Amino acid sequence: MIQGIKKRFKHRKLYIILAGLIILTGVFLFISVDHKLEVNYYTFETDKLEEPVRIAFIADLHSCSYGEEQIVLITAIVEANPDVIVMVGDIADDKISHTGTIELLEGIADRYPCFYVSGNHEFKRNKINEIKDIFREYGVVILDGRHEVIEINGQLLNIVGTDDPHVGKNNFEIQLERAFSEINEELFTLFLLHKPERFPQVSEYYFDLMLAGHAHGGQWRLPNILNGLYSPGQGLFPKYTSGFYTYNERAMLVSRGLGLESTPFVPRIFNPPELIILDIIPIEN
Repeated sequence: MIQGIKKRFKHRKLYIILAGLIILTGVFLFISVDHKLEVNYYTFETDKLEEPVRIAFIADLHSCSYGEEQIVLITAIVEANPDVIVMVGDIADDKISHTGTIELLEGIADRYPCFYVSGNHEFKRNKINEIKDIFREYGVVILDGRHEVIEINGQLLNIVGTDDPHVGKNNFEIQLERAFSEINEELFTLFLLHKPERFPQVSEYYFDLMLAGHAHGGQWRLPNILNGLYSPGQGLFPKYTSGFYTYNERAMLVSRGLGLESTPFVPRIFNPPELIILDIIPIEN
């Protein structure tokens, strides 16, 4: 009888421990899964500009919703007062409707110069031309293997971009060659490419700063410990997930992106979605 009581007590103790662990896990997930939009400011210095240029950098929206008619995201952009907006892939999605994408374009395209390069999910929908046409209808410049020279605050800049490498190896290499041909290297050159893991490969081309997304911040992050658990194309513990990186005298800034609904079973842990506001400023002498 005593043995039976001890056995029941051990089982009850085990159940209490398991219940405690479940509660602690729930609390951890509750405090760590944050879908509130962050607006993060970055600065990049250059000797090729005399006046600052402000860029709103959008990546990996996946047509997700930020309030009615994208009011939260659009308000954040307007309040930052950018000179130009760049959209660096997966703004639309392969499964979610284009509603969120169209609402964003309706709110920004007639206010700012806008530039777009494709992402892998837009190709996965197998309607890439139709998706590009949506952007064109709103006057967005599609950079699919070419560059544009734009004037901001009385100075000229290059904006270069290619389709996502999902376009195919040969087509991607052709686009790279075409995009960087005949650019004026005396101008500041911004390069838009969805996948950050291609940074070492493309560093042979001339640019001052590359902007990328795709990694979703590595999905799970732990402050000062883990800078990303997993990213497609990079695998476990990816190298390029958020912030600035350098390679062969080239620089890259990676956005954690804005995607929410596209990963419902892999929540963003300690990894809130972000809109990046990038200030490119003259080096002070």
